Amino acid sequence: MSSEQNGRTPPRQAGPSAPRTLAEDLRAREDGALADLLRTRPDLLSPVPGDLTQLATRAGTRASVARALERLDQFTLQAAQALALLPSSPTPADPPPDEALAALLPGDEAAAQLPYALRRLREQALVWGGEGQPRLVRTARELLTSASPTGLGPTLAEAATTAKLSPARLQEILAAAGLPATHDPVSALAALTSLFTDRTRTEALLGGAPDGAGALLRKLEWGPPYGTADTEAPSPPVAWLLDRGLLVQAGPSEPGKVVLPREVALQLRGGHAHRVLEPVPPPVAVARAHDPQTVDATAAGQALAALAAVEELLTAWESEPPPVLRAGGLGVRDLKRAALALDVPEPTAAFWAELAYGAGLLASDGEADETYAPTPAYDDWLRLPPAERWTRLVAPWLTATRVAGLVGERDAKGRTLSALGPGLDRGLAPEIRGRTLALLAELSEEPSGAAPDPAPGAAPDPATLRERMRWERPLRGQDVPPPHDLRSRLVNWTLTEAEALGLTGRGSLASYARPLLADEPKAAEAALSPLLPPPLDHVLLQADLTAVAPGPLERELATALGTLADVESKGGATVYRFTPGSVRRALDAGRTAADLHAFLAAHSHTPVPQPLTYLIDDVARKHGVLRVGAASSYVRCDDDALLTELLADKRSAPLRLRLLAPTVLASPAPPDQLLARLRDMGYAPAAESSDGDVLLTRPDAHRTPPRTAPAPVPDGPPLPARTLLTAAVRAIRAGDHAATLPHTPPRPSAAPNGDLPRTIMAETLATMQSATLTGTPLWIGYVNADGAASQRVIAPVKVEGGFVTAYDHTADEVRTYPLHRITGVAEVPED
Repeated sequence: MSSEQNGRTPPRQAGPSAPRTLAEDLRAREDGALADLLRTRPDLLSPVPGDLTQLATRAGTRASVARALERLDQFTLQAAQALALLPSSPTPADPPPDEALAALLPGDEAAAQLPYALRRLREQALVWGGEGQPRLVRTARELLTSASPTGLGPTLAEAATTAKLSPARLQEILAAAGLPATHDPVSALAALTSLFTDRTRTEALLGGAPDGAGALLRKLEWGPPYGTADTEAPSPPVAWLLDRGLLVQAGPSEPGKVVLPREVALQLRGGHAHRVLEPVPPPVAVARAHDPQTVDATAAGQALAALAAVEELLTAWESEPPPVLRAGGLGVRDLKRAALALDVPEPTAAFWAELAYGAGLLASDGEADETYAPTPAYDDWLRLPPAERWTRLVAPWLTATRVAGLVGERDAKGRTLSALGPGLDRGLAPEIRGRTLALLAELSEEPSGAAPDPAPGAAPDPATLRERMRWERPLRGQDVPPPHDLRSRLVNWTLTEAEALGLTGRGSLASYARPLLADEPKAAEAALSPLLPPPLDHVLLQADLTAVAPGPLERELATALGTLADVESKGGATVYRFTPGSVRRALDAGRTAADLHAFLAAHSHTPVPQPLTYLIDDVARKHGVLRVGAASSYVRCDDDALLTELLADKRSAPLRLRLLAPTVLASPAPPDQLLARLRDMGYAPAAESSDGDVLLTRPDAHRTPPRTAPAPVPDGPPLPARTLLTAAVRAIRAGDHAATLPHTPPRPSAAPNGDLPRTIMAETLATMQSATLTGTPLWIGYVNADGAASQRVIAPVKVEGGFVTAYDHTADEVRTYPLHRITGVAEVPED
């Protein structure tokens, strides 16, 4: 009876041109496909492989394969996991790999997406083989099966080997399952495997199971496949399952532990590899929608607030720079002080500090008493237009690996992570940040006839956004379960920080942010500039000793007003309050009462209130009447009555003042303490130099030496440039051509002279592959990891993924050797 007549599709035979190894598969690809492989897996490019055999060997290494698997989306990863369940060396009786794969991944959506997933795996060099014959790279198979991501256990043959089932026990299982006896364990396992891969026969066998047996199997059906049971005195259901091979003991070293064989689990699942297939990405839901103009206006206002926050922080630190901790970073007290000055929570203050640090505006000065201070680049930044200042802040944030959200947490050694300190770099951050903003752009892009779903002004639902990011990179950032894993937290931080920076308004991406995501800062500046209000040259003075700035002020006006008044509240309009202390601060800086009156009259659109005029005149009248100098310190005044009043004031007792002359008082306190105490008492003394001149007290602006912004810590090798890819592909092709040229092989070295066989990699690989088909033993030269060289006689069994599995006659056991450690091969002489 033919195979068509008995209902089995005959296996397809690979054509003569079908690749037999990954190296041959790569050799058949076009240069563009090789360039794409090196672009998506840049770790293969350093150093540039000498030929395609070296490239294939490197593509099969564990670290490289693990990195490639991390960059697969959910369904492509599920397809790879299903491929790992297929036999590595299919027999003619097995169904074709593509048909078996389709059976493991059922459904119309999965069938539609499977070709894309296989193409992606092939482009990544994780899958090779001819048409309809996809074969997973050996290392990928090992990685995907060792973690049991599908919840499936070992095959029946593997479980029986681990449990060390005796031939007699196997015959007992055959008899209990209603199968005829066989002559050897291999045939027995083959008969049981055939039974468990036949759904009709398996269902008939399970139909006679006692009560409770089916429930036990269902508990292990979707994994984990291991369970506990009393195997010494098993219950009737457990005994029935063990007697028929439906459950197998895990091994002699694990008594009481049983495993569900893979073939049985697949039958219970209906042939499905996964409980839930995810062939298409989950959509990002729209939480709410806003008018696009409202979004842009809100975001632009927040962009201005971001510029003001950074400027206010650095202005404070240029006069009072905070110290650098011994271990690096900003102290907790200094962070709290900065948060209080900015009127924001501490995490927000840490973000602004990290933002300025990443943009190169803030650094440590490197002096003996090291402090953080603005860099010279800060002065250049202040002179730029607001839109350009904004892009200079946001562009470095998009590619930064430092994560401000980690401040306050502990590292692996239990040390607290501090702002501006070490340990905040996460290589995953730029990728997650960029992809999150890209999804926001897709969600709120202008609708078209082909894509009516997106809506301008749409803000995403964060939960669905995190779910989409999980689907796109399921293996990335999985340190803990969601939503506390690093990937989910990075998404949350991105949304929060983008809103604070003005990239988004009310959760929706601003229109001017799109060019910046496309690396077009000039276009972003041009789109943002019309949305920013022009700087104002005036304020509104009020009778309650306040001034209202209805928008951003010109820099000179803001600086002068900041000296004359204290900021009371910030927002769309800034409120300044005039106090005796703020007026005295302006007088200390060298301004006179007449200067202050003229300044207010010139920059106020409302009349100068009389209370403010009186305040300035009153403070100016008292200012400088007392003079403090160094004696240790002294107080000088031309008004005898005022000095007498000061001596009689009980609050001056700690200063221990004494009259030296009718116009001079002396004190043992230092001049700065004397000044502060007298000001606390309500006086307005001025500092005096040794020449009797009034000392101006403008704060010094501290700057660091020129500093560069911190470079992001890359997550793996950097992406190669196009020119490098072109040159690398050309070099690999040239090396491969030289390695595969026909040549006369050298005479093999005989063992007596002790020389190692020497052959090129292409000849080594070809000889190994030929020997696996003919069973010919080979001499090989082998250099182990310690550099020790030796000769061995092996019988190759399988060559795959840069490794050869062979029976080593020298050691009398089966071993696996990396091909790159084999110096050469030679046939064993007949003698």
